[in-house]
Amino acid sequence: MNWDDFDAFCQVVDHGGFSAAARALERPKSSLSASVARLEAALNARLLERTTRQLRLTEAGESLYRDMARPFAQLRERALDALAQGEAVQGTLRIAAPYEFGAHHLAPVACRVMQEHPQLKIHLDVEHARVALFERHYDIVFSAIEHGFAPATVVTRRMYSLERGVFAAPALLEERPAPALPEELGALPLLAGAEDQEWSFTDAAGASAVVDVRNPRLRSGNAEVRLRAAISGLGVARITATFCAQAVARGELVPLLAGWHCEPLKIHALLPGRRLVAAKVRVFLDRLEQEASGAL
Repeated sequence: MNWDDFDAFCQVVDHGGFSAAARALERPKSSLSASVARLEAALNARLLERTTRQLRLTEAGESLYRDMARPFAQLRERALDALAQGEAVQGTLRIAAPYEFGAHHLAPVACRVMQEHPQLKIHLDVEHARVALFERHYDIVFSAIEHGFAPATVVTRRMYSLERGVFAAPALLEERPAPALPEELGALPLLAGAEDQEWSFTDAAGASAVVDVRNPRLRSGNAEVRLRAAISGLGVARITATFCAQAVARGELVPLLAGWHCEPLKIHALLPGRRLVAAKVRVFLDRLEQEASGAL
């Protein structure tokens, strides 16, 4: 009896189908199908009911999966841990990140890491919407979600805090006085992120203020769109300081609310819940940490 066939069966169930398991394992779908067929023949039992739309475990399949899934998952984890300890920095590192963080902070780090490790490939997906955690089998997902919302199977390894501010074009401020207090932003058109409901501020004395942004003039998860709209004088945008630094230097945008600080953009580095981290992941996070110590 081939133990690889048991593992293939568990992987197909874990991933919800042959196609998803084939993509995750980088194996032909036909080989997984053959493995399950051999296992069914060896056990003389039907394990999976296959339809065009879904995969369903039979009673025998449920019993086998219940008994075998955990031991095989533990074996795979031990194998990954052993590889991680002596692994060369090579292969493909798959990363997903929000646009504002990925384009301006991860891209330079990815280039440096690839220069330092010629055998490493990096796939960096920069997303405008919230990233689906590990749906596409990423090694690292950088996310702005709060720590408490991460699934139990995900480990938060690092957290980065990006300074944010509110900015507007000088032309917009020619038509009305610049706001001195956060609550005065309500008199101006606002340019909000896709999930923004409010903007929070604090001052040096510890006072706090909240601005309602549920009805902005523009709403977009694309920080570049909000930046361009702000430069065009269409409204006030809350953006990370590094993202709009060049526009400020050119005089296209000016910072507002001197003395008040925006809530920073907190980015978490989320990894699959393994005890040890692969060398390619560890090297990337270490390099990012070095860059972040002077920039974030």
